[in-house]
Amino acid sequence: MCVQSSKQSRTKQAQILMLGLDSAGKSTLLYKLKFNDVFLTVPTIGFNVEMIETEKNVALTVWDVGGQQKMRTLWGNYFENTDSLVYVVDSTDKQRLEDSKKELEFILKNESTKNVPVVVLANKQDLPGALNAEEITKKFNMKKHCHDRNWYVQPCCAITGEGLAEALRKITAFANSCMKSKQEAFAIFKQNEKS
Repeated sequence: MCVQSSKQSRTKQAQILMLGLDSAGKSTLLYKLKFNDVFLTVPTIGFNVEMIETEKNVALTVWDVGGQQKMRTLWGNYFENTDSLVYVVDSTDKQRLEDSKKELEFILKNESTKNVPVVVLANKQDLPGALNAEEITKKFNMKKHCHDRNWYVQPCCAITGEGLAEALRKITAFANSCMKSKQEAFAIFKQNEKS
């Protein structure tokens, strides 16, 4: 019992928000990251939540929120206390890329997501015509919209798992950095409060 609680006290809890349009592959990615297996998924109505243990003594609580038009209006309810945003893009769905870009811009402009790091997962790289990371970076104008935060675009495939180890490392590093910044800001706030 003592060993377990000792380990739990060393493990940091990071809140990860996974968003993207419907059919981008969010749930498939979540379960591939969690179980290293592919599951048949249905469109998410509401959200899925899973905890993923990492090698860096960080437990990621990943909130996968549905991406249908009706659900997008509720995304703002999940922004608070987010340590990293994972935005999933269907790299083959060229007709909806503009919609996906607009949704990401809307998220990034929200005061609650200020300074929250972003990992864009350019999913479905196994399919013909998939845009690569560089093309997604340009189409989504990442350098402009994420100039004030850490960001990264990772090509991946939820089915094969390609690119997911790299994505998980980046998400964990960004979440760690965000949590550290929050702790430092809180310490400064408490110090100022005392004086």
